[in-house]
Amino acid sequence: MRTLARVSIDTSVGNDAIKNGALGKVIESTMAMIKPEAAFFTTNAGKRCAYFVFDLKDVSDIPMICEPWFQELGAEVELSPAMAPGDVAAGLQKAAR
Repeated sequence: MRTLARVSIDTSVGNDAIKNGALGKVIESTMAMIKPEAAFFTTNAGKRCAYFVFDLKDVSDIPMICEPWFQELGAEVELSPAMAPGDVAAGLQKAAR
């Protein structure tokens, strides 16, 4: 299932994670694991923020994906199903029946 992940990292924790190399390692390992179709890095509500669009193959993969962010960076992680334009069109046709 195409999934949008939003990861928010507290500023002071992020500062320490940059200095000790943890932030880069978690980003690299996450990217290698989920092979996102898109990844963006920005700020949100004054925190460092990353957005990943990826295929969540099985819900049992959620801990494997999220725990490094929680445990190593104290991050907040939100996962949401996401649709591409073709998915929306197909869903609207189903809804119109």
